[in-house]
Amino acid sequence: MAFVKVHQPCTECASSDGAGINEDGSAFCFSCHTHIKNYTNKLNGTINQETEFEIHQRNKKMEDFNQPSSKTTASFVELTDRKISLATAKKYGVKATVLDGEVVNHHYPYFNGHELAATKIRKRNKDFSWRGKAKEVGLFGENLFNAGGKFITLTEGECDAMAAYELMGSKWPVVSVKSGAAGGVGDVKASLEYLESFDAIVINFDNDKPGKKAAIEIAKILTPGKAKIMSLPVDFKDANDMLRQGRHSVYVKCFWDSKVYTPSGVLNLSEQFAAYKELRDNKIEAIPYPWFGLNKKLEGLRQGELVTLTGGTGLGKSSVTRELEHWLINNTKDNVGIVALEENWSRTAEGIMAIEANAKIHLDSTKAKFTDDQIDDYFKRVFMGKNENRIWIHAHHGVSDVDDIFSKLKYMIIGLDCKWIVVDHLHMLVLTTLESDERKAIDGIMLRFRNLVEQTGCGLILVSHLRRVDGNRGHENGIETGLNHLRGSQSIGQISDCVISLERNQQSDDEIEASTTKVRVLKSRYTGDVGVASHLIYDQETGRLSEINPPDPDEFTGDEL
Repeated sequence: MAFVKVHQPCTECASSDGAGINEDGSAFCFSCHTHIKNYTNKLNGTINQETEFEIHQRNKKMEDFNQPSSKTTASFVELTDRKISLATAKKYGVKATVLDGEVVNHHYPYFNGHELAATKIRKRNKDFSWRGKAKEVGLFGENLFNAGGKFITLTEGECDAMAAYELMGSKWPVVSVKSGAAGGVGDVKASLEYLESFDAIVINFDNDKPGKKAAIEIAKILTPGKAKIMSLPVDFKDANDMLRQGRHSVYVKCFWDSKVYTPSGVLNLSEQFAAYKELRDNKIEAIPYPWFGLNKKLEGLRQGELVTLTGGTGLGKSSVTRELEHWLINNTKDNVGIVALEENWSRTAEGIMAIEANAKIHLDSTKAKFTDDQIDDYFKRVFMGKNENRIWIHAHHGVSDVDDIFSKLKYMIIGLDCKWIVVDHLHMLVLTTLESDERKAIDGIMLRFRNLVEQTGCGLILVSHLRRVDGNRGHENGIETGLNHLRGSQSIGQISDCVISLERNQQSDDEIEASTTKVRVLKSRYTGDVGVASHLIYDQETGRLSEINPPDPDEFTGDEL
């Protein structure tokens, strides 16, 4: 594909003429080495209107001055186009060709050890050419400064190296990569032994996207703790920009403020005091659970945590979930998002309305005892009025793709500002994956839930199932549960901040025992307090759960009622 226009401004870096436009409207920048899609749509009318003939003539004129002759010999001069002094130019061995009193190109010497091996020629139009064996040379300026020392500064270009040298008082070592941001990693690897001889390497690349990216990539290959990344004020592109504007003191401050590079997610706590104070001062208070025993164990529900609710089939997970959903709606002013994957949205809505009505109005037999106006009033009380635009429910139509569900979860949290999310249940999500291995599928989903909570700060309640147990007694007989009973993967327990399990002997001949759910905390990352927290008795008439407090929570008889 041929270029239809060259020497155009780059939309990704600060180059005014580094890009060439392709026939399909894309472009390639020879300055930052970036392929740009939909380039013409990003230009905003900034096309360079200089003709190709004019560019050719200008380049030919410049080329004439790259050839040594008696009239155009490069010499040591002040690099007025870059505000670099004669003394600095001589220090780095940089000569220039001058035409009509104007600097038209630079000649940068590159060495192999202390032997001149190549010269890089920079033309006024930012084109570059090499003479000599460029592959055999080290960093620009490497020959000037002995290995070893307290620190060395690494820049993206030759002029920036000379500028930084001046800005720092012309007494500290400064070198540059030879290939710009795009080839910086390779240049550093070739001179790694030299750079590593210094206690610290201060990386001062251009203040643009390619420069920042290259600085991080270079820092990654240096010994941990040695690389420091220097940040310039937003209104300066590079060290030479600061020199031309005479901002010596600002540059020096930026140098000493350089931060040791740490990989993403690794923090230097000594630098986090302000952030800690902000988090502490803006901490969102926990809200209590509906039941005293759980609050005593867990000290409430917190945003930014993943709570997993588990239990065997028919042991009350849905009842507890509905109580929690209604509790969040009535006891916070936060938006609440609900994803119920086993039922349609109207069934979910009626389940929450039933808590409000204190009656099983989700059952047709109970609903028949109420007028339509009464049912409508319960809907309005829960989902309208003071709760207008607060409760959002996933209206699924058949089985959705797992990516689609997570996309909707992100929309609920970020787009609709839902601070609390309830997902019922995990194993329905597993069915939406293409993974044949349930454990692997659960591992992937749990990691996505963890990332969702960490990135957004929402509070997430996840319903999960228990696996079948071997032996004569199962979950329907009220056996004590443990983290190892979670179905499918250990990651459920590992990744969750809190795991709450429900136990009930639904096969008991004692009516009260058969209706009483033991609430056991299997994990609490916040408090560390585990064990039996509450006993909840199910009212067959109202469908509600009420807390009872036996003298010994591990020993239940019906006498306490």
